[in-house]
Amino acid sequence: MIASFAQLLAFQATAQQNAPVNSAPLAPNAPADRPMSVVVADKADSEAASAAFEQHIAPAIKKARATLPQAKNRFLQGLPSGQAFYVTTRISDPNGPYEQVFVRVKQWQGTRVQGFIASQLDVVKTYQQNQLITFSTSDIFDWTISRPDGSEEGNFIGKLIDADSQ
Repeated sequence: MIASFAQLLAFQATAQQNAPVNSAPLAPNAPADRPMSVVVADKADSEAASAAFEQHIAPAIKKARATLPQAKNRFLQGLPSGQAFYVTTRISDPNGPYEQVFVRVKQWQGTRVQGFIASQLDVVKTYQQNQLITFSTSDIFDWTISRPDGSEEGNFIGKLIDADSQ
C-alpha cells in the first residue's frame, strides 16, 4: 500500500486483539495482528512495490471473494457464540494514502457492510480503531471467522503473508 509521498507499503496481516466493546472478544491465542511495512526510495519504487504486492495477493483475494457468499450467509444466519466475523477492506485519507484493515462486521444489508475497524492504524490518520464505517461489498478483499479457541477460517491474505515470512 502506498502511504503519501513517503512511499510506505503497509498492510494488516491478521485480526487485531482490540475488538469493539459490543462484540465477543478474540481468543487469547488468536493470531496477532502483525503490520508489515516496506519503505522505498521514490515514487516509482513505491508504485512497483505496490504492484508486486497486489499481484502476489491476487490469488488469495480471488479465493476469498469466491468463498465470501458462503461466509456472508453464515454470518447472516448467526455464528455460534464466541465467533466473530471480519472482512478485510481498505480505507484511505483524502490525500490518497490507504491501509488494508480488518473490520468487525456489525451489519450486512444487500451490498452495504457496516462494522468497526479492528486494526491498529499506522498510515491512515482520518480514521480510528473501533470506528464504525460503512462500505460496499465490492470493497471486500478477504474475510475471517475467528473462533473462541483461537483458530480461524478464511484470512486467505493473512495466511499467504504468514507463509511468506516463515
